[in-house]
Amino acid sequence: MTVPAGAEPLSGGAAERAARPRSAVSDGVGIVGLIGLISYLLIARYAPEIAGFLGIDWGNRGPLSGPNSAIASVLACAIPMVLWSVFVDKVHRNPSTGIDWAQRRPWRETLDISLTKLTGLWATWAMIALTYATMRYYWEGQYEFSMELLERVAPWLLLISVPYMLWLDRRLIEPRDGCYQFGRWLVAPKKREGGQPVDGRAIGHHFRAWGVKGFFTAFMLSIVPGNFASLVTVEMSEVLANPYMTGLWAINLLYLVDVHIATVGYILTARPLDSHIRTANPYGMAWVAALICYPPFILMNGGPLDYQVNGSDWGYWLEGHDTLMILWGVALVGLTAVYSWATMAFGIRFSNLTHRGVLTHGPYRFTRHPAYLSKNLSWWVGALPFLVTDGGWTEGLRNTVLLGLVSGVYYWRAKTEEKHLLADPAYQAYWNWAQENAVIPRLFAKISGRKRPLIRLEPDERIGPVA
Repeated sequence: MTVPAGAEPLSGGAAERAARPRSAVSDGVGIVGLIGLISYLLIARYAPEIAGFLGIDWGNRGPLSGPNSAIASVLACAIPMVLWSVFVDKVHRNPSTGIDWAQRRPWRETLDISLTKLTGLWATWAMIALTYATMRYYWEGQYEFSMELLERVAPWLLLISVPYMLWLDRRLIEPRDGCYQFGRWLVAPKKREGGQPVDGRAIGHHFRAWGVKGFFTAFMLSIVPGNFASLVTVEMSEVLANPYMTGLWAINLLYLVDVHIATVGYILTARPLDSHIRTANPYGMAWVAALICYPPFILMNGGPLDYQVNGSDWGYWLEGHDTLMILWGVALVGLTAVYSWATMAFGIRFSNLTHRGVLTHGPYRFTRHPAYLSKNLSWWVGALPFLVTDGGWTEGLRNTVLLGLVSGVYYWRAKTEEKHLLADPAYQAYWNWAQENAVIPRLFAKISGRKRPLIRLEPDERIGPVA
């Protein structure tokens, strides 16, 4: 992927040392998404009052808190981000899209390519659908909503994919991507292009990219309705009852922002938006480190790394100490805000285990991994694992060690992500800039006495990215 040329100047002495590489995403994308989401949240929450003001007979219906309204809130977040990306940032003009808009190949020249790609795409979707159908896990609890929604949209996706593929391939500089290679392998692996074999690495990239989309899209869609409904229906008298409830409400609101923008990111992987998956992480250890943080593979909540056994949160331990509880709540909300800000920085490009452009703006100007750092600090501050209601000091020590292991998992996730991204010269430039100029790396360097981290995993050219 090619990051747009240019760089933002730093202030003071840092400007003399280096300039921060330009980010692949602008600040405006996340901001307009946030405005769209909050606007719809207010409309959904106060729908009865709005209907009354407009003279609409609302009957006995309450706020718009159902799952369909939750999906509408995702659209309210997504549409402004898409419009900003296209009309303000003009991302469709970026060289990294791989599209030449001045090019119009004849239909006959690309028809065979498009049909081959559609074969590969539909076969991939069929494999994902078969996985969903086979795993009972996807038809229980909150996942049931995801499956019902995907069932409704699947026919439309099949229908739209045909004109989209025919239209796009005429303009792509190189339309023979991993999807094409997989389709060619299915249709005629030895009968195209002079009998040349298919590109197995490109097919591997194709499968990894769709594996990420298939796994995480279902997960994100499953958690949207519950998160949304809790904020739409909660009474403000409850929220303002005490500092603990106010803090929880603020934290849930920030997680709502994170969940919605992340969901938009998993859905909108498209070349015309420059939000396609350049590469999916090719390293098995990266997939293990990521998947054990999410159901059904999660090792934390209820698993062997559950650090909350016989424990309680900050509200329990600080009860009756309102001033301290307010300060604690402010700290937790601040940490969660950084985490949410890190997701906002991605705009429509958020995704685990993928490379969709190098970010250098927002919280990424202070550290290479603001989300992991703030999330783990919030767990330590919020859970207070060394304090337990039963089991004595041994249980507290056990919980502390387990949360330390959880933080270790996220440290390893960060390193495996860097191993993937360092194959891109644009990320190498950002990594080097951050090590010398960003606040957190400089702080750790000063504390440790090392100019470089103890661990830096270099990419392996033999199995590295292909796009």
